[in-house]
Amino acid sequence: MAKDRSEPELDRELPDLPPELRWREWMRRIEAVLFASASPVPRDDLARVVGQGASVDLLVEDLAADLEGRAFEVTQVAGGWIFRTRPAYAPAIRAAADVGNQLLDLSEFDVAVLAAIAYHQPITRDGLKDIFGKEIRRDLIGRLHARDLVGTGPRSPRRGAPYTFVTTEQFLVTFGLETLADLPERELLEDAGLEGSS
Repeated sequence: MAKDRSEPELDRELPDLPPELRWREWMRRIEAVLFASASPVPRDDLARVVGQGASVDLLVEDLAADLEGRAFEVTQVAGGWIFRTRPAYAPAIRAAADVGNQLLDLSEFDVAVLAAIAYHQPITRDGLKDIFGKEIRRDLIGRLHARDLVGTGPRSPRRGAPYTFVTTEQFLVTFGLETLADLPERELLEDAGLEGSS
């Protein structure tokens, strides 16, 4: 006879635990989900592992406080939360861990084109040419696309309309942004000499 491999239903409410232990268990559940996930976990998904009426935001806040002083932290990016190593430990990671495919390895001009796409999306290659005063090569767009930092945006409904480019969720994750609204104000970049006025 085959063994029943169905898992028991998750007890979200934990009514048998005192309130403090219940809260601690919900924090640990959120920690486990974030630890296991390779991408940001949205609030609604985290709400599936805690009791009804429990505040996911407050649980994540308490988890973040609990992790204070650790090498990693909970970061809110791209509509959810994810574990990230604290920047202070980047040199140690590069010295000892295989992070080869995680490095961006983009030139300064690649980053400038990526920033132009982020601020002007959806934008065509002709639009990028107008910004930079020169043709933007397909292989540059291909490098950004291969790293999942940009994707194809909407096209005009007319036949032969050019492709447009937009940033992706991975762009938000890579640069630690919750939404595109978290990009630095363009005026600040211009004042710092990091972007030409357009």
